[in-house]
Amino acid sequence: MSAEPQVMVLTPDWHAAVVAVEQAGQPHPWSARQLAEALAAEDHQVVGVVGNRGNGDALLGFAVLACLPFEAELQAITVAPAARRQGVAKALLERLIATATDWGSERLLLEVRASNAQALGLYRGLGFIEEGRRRGYYPATEASSLREDALLMGRGL
Repeated sequence: MSAEPQVMVLTPDWHAAVVAVEQAGQPHPWSARQLAEALAAEDHQVVGVVGNRGNGDALLGFAVLACLPFEAELQAITVAPAARRQGVAKALLERLIATATDWGSERLLLEVRASNAQALGLYRGLGFIEEGRRRGYYPATEASSLREDALLMGRGL
């Protein structure tokens, strides 16, 4: 593989790498079983960014997209801590927007922690708008003893 990161559809063969990125990158990670199910589901697509990290190709980040009757939903996105702020999440989202469009979806939906300023900036920059809020949806982080709101965002396709 070239030195340039590649965006690709991940198969179940990537399960161990997906689990490793998820556990390293999320305070409340999906379980190995949930990730295996997403990789195998016909109504989901798991997309990853793979790049060279000195000792060979490595999974830099991944995203899980679900195909719903009229919409697509971003269900998870995680970038490895060492690969953050390098355009990985943007590359994943651009691919998901194209995939959802190819599926004939009318909208792409997602939810995000209200405090996740970096993600909110990225989503807004790609045309997502806030459409609602789930109060106290996310478990408290280490920095807070309070549950956190989820912002519901969408983008027309």
